[in-house]
Amino acid sequence: MTHFPDTPSFTGFNTPSRIEADIADLDVKGTIPPELDGAFYRVQPDPQFAPRLGDDISFNGDGMITMFRLKGGRVDFKQRWAKTDKWKLEHAAGEGLFGAYRNPLTDDDRVKGQIRGTANTNAFVYGGKLYALKEDSPALVMNPATLETEGYTWFNGAMTGQTFTAHPKVDPATGDMIAFGYAAKGVLTRDMTYYVVSPEGELKQELWFELPYYAMMHDFAITPDYALFHVVPCTSNWERLEQGLPHFGFDTTLPVYLGVLPRRADATADDIRWFKRDNCFASHVMNAFQDGTRLHFDTPEAKNNMFPFFPDIHGAPFNGPESASFLTRWTVDMASNSDAFESRERLTTMMGEFPRIDERRAGLPYRYGWMLVIDPTKPVELRGGSPAGMLMNTLGLIDHEAGTEQKWWCGPISSLQEPCFIARGPDAPEGDGWIVMVCNRLEEHRSDLLLFDALDIEKGPIAEVRIPIRLRFGLHGNWATAEEIGLAA
Repeated sequence: MTHFPDTPSFTGFNTPSRIEADIADLDVKGTIPPELDGAFYRVQPDPQFAPRLGDDISFNGDGMITMFRLKGGRVDFKQRWAKTDKWKLEHAAGEGLFGAYRNPLTDDDRVKGQIRGTANTNAFVYGGKLYALKEDSPALVMNPATLETEGYTWFNGAMTGQTFTAHPKVDPATGDMIAFGYAAKGVLTRDMTYYVVSPEGELKQELWFELPYYAMMHDFAITPDYALFHVVPCTSNWERLEQGLPHFGFDTTLPVYLGVLPRRADATADDIRWFKRDNCFASHVMNAFQDGTRLHFDTPEAKNNMFPFFPDIHGAPFNGPESASFLTRWTVDMASNSDAFESRERLTTMMGEFPRIDERRAGLPYRYGWMLVIDPTKPVELRGGSPAGMLMNTLGLIDHEAGTEQKWWCGPISSLQEPCFIARGPDAPEGDGWIVMVCNRLEEHRSDLLLFDALDIEKGPIAEVRIPIRLRFGLHGNWATAEEIGLAA
């Protein structure tokens, strides 16, 4: 019999949902632009069964994919499990068989050696396929129209690494999907892979290299000529796993690196340049671009660890003030003979994370960026609980060219999930389109889908779509046109 623990990861807004559903024509306040024809996909960790060890972090839930189909001014809802090997094994057994987050030592003997991935971090459409992604496993392929699971892919058997990132990029010039995998030879290994995949699903390149130390490599960036990997000391070792400690711990004594890999078909691990700086925390990337021999890499940076669920590796208490994260530009010069960063520049006064851009500008000079913002000047009433340790209560827009900012606050008893940009059309100017995102209505334990004019967010949503079920706190998501998912009329 399943019984979820009375802990923050499984109560309040984070109570497991476990709902597969099809709901037609959701209630809309405002107007969905009639020209919008496509789907917004997002994923939430949602455990099928109670944790095997009695408790766990929210990030270890099974992937539940949500699809919002927008067409003709209406919104339809579809939600399905990402049926990973883990999900299937546990479903057949009727109980949780896999143990703690990223700790295979805690698994039931019946599943030793099986793929532990949960496909719970990103929902990414490419080449007519929906990829449900979790960075400790291969990519799970799903049908983007039906959400039926097809299974893990090794790209026609060509991929030899064991893992695939949750944050692939699409090169706007070539149309290729650029990706990587860390712990590519198994848990805790320093081995990484760099991948180039065609829209037809052909693995065009797989390059192996090693990190300076084992770290959580969650995101990266591309430019036309380079792939950039930031190595931040969210790290681990077998001693931690043997002691049952959280897989990752933050080490304030280690330096941070930026690895720059030339994106040539004949590149090797020896071609990577490693730039080095003092300790900090950084996870997601807004964008990167080239400026002559200089590379600019824009990432939210904090002085110390931003993840309280991955505690200090030396036992120091979580430092709330030092966890404040601000979008910062790291600049390195490929013409330099030094391994030092050329400069670091804070780009905004807004504190936040989950940065997004108009993806047509990926790797290119860009003007606009959106992100979730923590605005401490606004009142907060956590009636009904918060879906995460950080209350993202504001949507922010940064205009890098004009040097201006916009903000929209969601109110004292709501919080927001990651924004996603939708272009008005393939040839529309940068930023011309909409922002779509989920809003958590904390007191009512329900969710809304919000739609904004992308460059005028401060006026508030142009449409609020009431979702009749509660969506747990999700991680990442993406938009795809009806043509891209095979649903064009």
